[in-house]
Amino acid sequence: MTQPFELPHFYLPHPARLNPHVDQARAHSTAWAREMGMLEGSGVWEQADLDAHDYGLLCAYTHPDCDGPALSLITDWYVWVFFFDDHFLEKYKRTQDRVGGKAHLDRLPLFMPLEQGTPAPEPENPVEAGLADLWARTVPAMSGDWRRRFAVATEHLLNESLWELSNINEGRIANPVEYIEMRRKVGGAPWSAGLVEYATAEVPAAVAGTRPLRVLMETFSDAVHLRNDLFSYQREVEDEGELSNGVLVLETFFGCTTQEAADLVNDVLTSRLHQFEHTAFTEVPAVALEQGLTPAETAAVAAYAKGLQDWQSGGHEWHMRSSRYMNENARPGPSWQALTGPGTSAADVGALLARAASERLRPYRHVPYQKVGPSVVPEIRMPFTLSLSPALEGSRRHLLEWSHRMGILGEGVWDEDKLASCDLPLCAAGLDPDATQEQLDLASGWLAFGTYGDDYYPLVYGHRRDLAAARLTTARLSACMPLDGEEVPLPANAMERSLIDLWARTTAGMTPEQRRPLRTAVDTMTESWVWELSNQIQNRVPDPVDYLEMRRATFGSDLTLGLCRAGHGPAVPPEVYRTGPVRSLENAAIDFACLLNDVFSYQKEIEFEGEMHNAVLVVQNFFGIDYATALPVVADLMNQRMRQFEHVVEHELPVVYDDFRLSEEARAVMRGYVTDLQNWMAGILNWHRSVDRYKDEYLSGRVHGFLPHRPPAPPVLA
Repeated sequence: MTQPFELPHFYLPHPARLNPHVDQARAHSTAWAREMGMLEGSGVWEQADLDAHDYGLLCAYTHPDCDGPALSLITDWYVWVFFFDDHFLEKYKRTQDRVGGKAHLDRLPLFMPLEQGTPAPEPENPVEAGLADLWARTVPAMSGDWRRRFAVATEHLLNESLWELSNINEGRIANPVEYIEMRRKVGGAPWSAGLVEYATAEVPAAVAGTRPLRVLMETFSDAVHLRNDLFSYQREVEDEGELSNGVLVLETFFGCTTQEAADLVNDVLTSRLHQFEHTAFTEVPAVALEQGLTPAETAAVAAYAKGLQDWQSGGHEWHMRSSRYMNENARPGPSWQALTGPGTSAADVGALLARAASERLRPYRHVPYQKVGPSVVPEIRMPFTLSLSPALEGSRRHLLEWSHRMGILGEGVWDEDKLASCDLPLCAAGLDPDATQEQLDLASGWLAFGTYGDDYYPLVYGHRRDLAAARLTTARLSACMPLDGEEVPLPANAMERSLIDLWARTTAGMTPEQRRPLRTAVDTMTESWVWELSNQIQNRVPDPVDYLEMRRATFGSDLTLGLCRAGHGPAVPPEVYRTGPVRSLENAAIDFACLLNDVFSYQKEIEFEGEMHNAVLVVQNFFGIDYATALPVVADLMNQRMRQFEHVVEHELPVVYDDFRLSEEARAVMRGYVTDLQNWMAGILNWHRSVDRYKDEYLSGRVHGFLPHRPPAPPVLA
């Protein structure tokens, strides 16, 4: 069969190494698979299939340094996960049996009890038998924290297969943002990262949930999945009718040829590997220092990062050799190695290395404060009707008085003119058209806090290149939000004073457990401002995937969602909010709003503020295109996210309601939540179109940078 495209040059900075225990792992996994019932008689695999796939070779390449027993156990896990994938394909995807598939998936978490000694059901098929055996053999060596994280990753891998099945049923190809996000869960690389910990060293709980460790895992995941999409396109798309493949997604989204889409996927893959290296070399050491890790714990994190690196190199080598994938005419190794034979000119090698260096340096080449002219606003899809709270005028007066009282207009960042240009009560009035005066005043205050803080960090700390002071400010802000009567620090500036006031008014009737997710949401927002500041100091334009995910945090999206959910009560189980469709719904709304803001604020940020965290600029930088070419890409993505929102509401949420057997009361709450998000998007669009903050005539007449006096540095947190 003719290949649909030529495999590209892959970025392979580390040579693959083979574990010497490979034959032991092969023999053990073959015997184990037969014992579990995965071979002859399973209706899925025969011995020849297992031999051809050679998962022992995969694991020997991806875990080159572990001992023989560990390699055999890890290989058994991979035999199990690939058998699960093929079993699910044969039994449920090919037959489009979503009900049967869900019933099958619902039982599997029962075979992963977090507490040792908890009984599991009797296995009814090879997938259940394999999982029960593997869990019992693995968890005694690992901590409770690892078990919890690995069980969650395994459940995501299993349950999100329903998302793939639903897309096949509807003949629908995901958009790129949704695809990258969901592919991590379906593809199982976060699950693979858990086994890297088993093979190398367990990540200390103190840093396991931090952004740097999360980015390591996510960039690892993205690169693994995109590499797999390139090698498996022929099998998945042409043979199986699969729609969840990155090459197909980009081919469809950009309307390009399969070869062009494959090359673009490889560009994204390379960018994610560069992001992995950037994070490993800069952010991981910093978080280890901040969290006070011991030398042994720091070494464990380093071993884990190296293990993820080894997995990338080894996974590529296995794809080159396995009969499961399209690998004819593939280049045998790293491109610079392929050019070192007799007859290769030094000019060829030099040109190749120059290109690699150029790609790595591209994010750092942006020249700030370029004159770009007024922002061009494309056609924006808005199917929802705008309504405004009648309390708007009262909130405008209240916010001005409150801002003076909190000191927001007295620190040299904002004055009355800048506050008026934002007209934040107009935004709040659209977000919650049913709000009372008190509710609208509170919502306007939260918007003012978030918008002011977003302006404050780059102006105060960016100009001073003072990342340490920014981190101190972030820590003090977190301390301003007590969960259960903790002492609050005396406010040292307007942000602390306003946050203390907003927190007290918002959480007065909440329990400590209800306050916790709200504080986490504010912490996520303020910590993302430090991430932006770090990029500003390095003059680094982030790549599109990293940017879009962090943009949700810098926009304060979790805070907005938390405030929307605050009154939902127990009618809606927390598990509903964690489902893929609900997260997809929320992220579609969030991404629409974030991209909308970037379109309107392009001139303000690029020309007047020297900012680099803007989706249009990120697309320009990543693809090497101009503003006029990048803007339609962002606009199309923004409108796709609106369509995604509508798609989830119409097709996916009803399935969630049925899956969880929600009561009519709970369904009514969820319908109200959808309406809240619809109001949020309509209100934000109206606000951007109405306010002076983003208009050329206002920006051109405004003196930018600091006002007469510089804000003081925050005191040390006791």
